[in-house]
Amino acid sequence: MQWAFYFFFITFAQAINPNKILDFWTNILRPIPRDPKEGFIPDYTPRDQEQFDFIVVGAGSAGCVLANRLTEVSKWNVLLIEAGGNENFMSDIPILAPLLSLTPLNWGYTSEPEPRACKDLRGHVCFLPRGKVLGGSSVLNFLIYQRGHPEDYNDWARMGNEGWSYKEVLPYFKKSENIRINDLMNSSYHGTGGYMDIEHAPFHSPLENIFKKAGLELGYEWNDPNGENVIGFSKPQATMRNGRRCSTSKAFLEPVRFRRNLKVTKYSTVTKILIDSQNKKVLGVEFLKNNKRVLVRARREVIMAAGTIGTAQILMLSGIGPTDHLQEMDIEPIVDLPVGYNLQDHVTFSGNAFLVNESGLCLNDIRVGSPESAKAYFSGKGPLTLPGGAAGLAFVRTKITEDPDESRPDMEIVMGAGSLAGDMLGILRSLLGITDKWYWQVYGSLSSKAKQNTFAMNPVLIRPRSVGRLMLRSGHFADHPKIYPNYFDDLNDLRAMVDGVRLVQQIINTKAFQSYDTRLHDSPFPGCEDLVFDSDEYWKCAIMQTSITLDHQVGTCKMASPGDPTGVVSPRLLVYGVTGLRIADASIIPRIPASHTHAPVVMIAEKAADLIKEDWGTDIIEKGWGTDIIKEDWRNF
Repeated sequence: MQWAFYFFFITFAQAINPNKILDFWTNILRPIPRDPKEGFIPDYTPRDQEQFDFIVVGAGSAGCVLANRLTEVSKWNVLLIEAGGNENFMSDIPILAPLLSLTPLNWGYTSEPEPRACKDLRGHVCFLPRGKVLGGSSVLNFLIYQRGHPEDYNDWARMGNEGWSYKEVLPYFKKSENIRINDLMNSSYHGTGGYMDIEHAPFHSPLENIFKKAGLELGYEWNDPNGENVIGFSKPQATMRNGRRCSTSKAFLEPVRFRRNLKVTKYSTVTKILIDSQNKKVLGVEFLKNNKRVLVRARREVIMAAGTIGTAQILMLSGIGPTDHLQEMDIEPIVDLPVGYNLQDHVTFSGNAFLVNESGLCLNDIRVGSPESAKAYFSGKGPLTLPGGAAGLAFVRTKITEDPDESRPDMEIVMGAGSLAGDMLGILRSLLGITDKWYWQVYGSLSSKAKQNTFAMNPVLIRPRSVGRLMLRSGHFADHPKIYPNYFDDLNDLRAMVDGVRLVQQIINTKAFQSYDTRLHDSPFPGCEDLVFDSDEYWKCAIMQTSITLDHQVGTCKMASPGDPTGVVSPRLLVYGVTGLRIADASIIPRIPASHTHAPVVMIAEKAADLIKEDWGTDIIEKGWGTDIIKEDWRNF
């Protein structure tokens, strides 16, 4: 009931006034920061036509990093624009990540109906959560910190993107990181002293050790997936600080919130980039705040960090995009670029539940919501610290992969400490888009006790072949764009996912799991009842019914070398065809890495900040601008 009380007031406050009342409630409901570097960001409302050296659009996973690094230059003043407001008490709790997508902290995007995915979900569409809050999607995500394989980035360089090989980007991964896992403190693949804390959850699910034994039994290492070998089993590394979520807002923005050259305007929705169409020069941006239009101007650059969906939409609304599509939307084209193409994402098959014969192994609504769990959380411990409920990760290869490099995985397997069957309150169902009718048809035969003794193990397609597209719905920003992920458009992706199901079965059939009589709940999914259960055809049907996004959309403003007609930005992240505009977020990724995308986006922002400093001829001595900047220091600048 305590969680319901907090959730009610947060949602009610946003519904009646998304500015002052929400800030009031979130200030109350978020505990006093344990770290003196943390604290709420002051809200600033710019004057109309006010000028800044740099304007950063979007205070998400990339924007918070950019705002921090650019204001290291004391003579540069920076405006950071964010459509949402503060994080809150609920968003701090790692296991409640699924709940956050049901709040106004989420933009609420959905795909257009997909022919081969999300077929039995509400509205027959895929839900695509994106953060509308300081910290962006680093506030909504499942906290997993994982970078991918070195060859993912070498591929970028081989595509003509000079400066983006693994050797060249590894220092930026390490720069942002403050690894707090003892076994990795001296690893050459990890950094210490950065702004972003990386930890293991303090809670050890009983399933964790079983998962580890199963991996060893199958010949896999228990390893660091961000280290020398990606393939293997592991406990998730998470963007976490003392058992609480460490978003990019907490990590990069809050420590420097009193820098005099940094201004943050919250509840401010950018609707257009201001461009001198004759000279193709970007002048600034237009945004709405308190139902008023405000124009702000950039002396040097506007930097888009609104994400794969937001950045592409704003560019096209401003006249940068495919000419024919813009004309259809009655938008005057300024620069003809393939904005919205190259959309890529990771898709996961959800819905299966595995039963065990022993109580206490799995998490469920009752245990998570217990007073004991709440008490443990306030000490930085307990099951509430599990990142999105994930207790184990495995990176493996399917039989479908065509890559000769045997060190490159194409499938991830995520073990959840609970399952959809145990979601008796319906929170996880709402996130996935599962209908109550579907839930009761599949899991209604299980007793309440049996539902509590279930866990999940979901395959994730991390090297998809299918590519989608984002298009405008209209020429108005309030109309969400049309999003076509095209999951399983390439049928090899569907075959690979079936192989992922078979890999999960191999894990479940190990002695480690069979010692607990682990078995798959075998009620067939609706729409697949006429197929032989456990046949490849059955799994193809089931996968198309309930596969969902892992919220890793990338690529709509592709980075490519000059002369490549598929490119929107150069390897220095400058938008082709205009001056004064740069993009530094997931939209520039040319090919999705086999990773959770939060770490790569932070890396992109770190590298972008250095590119900007190089392009504007500034040598920065970073000493004195680090994580120790707190309130009393701002008077010195």
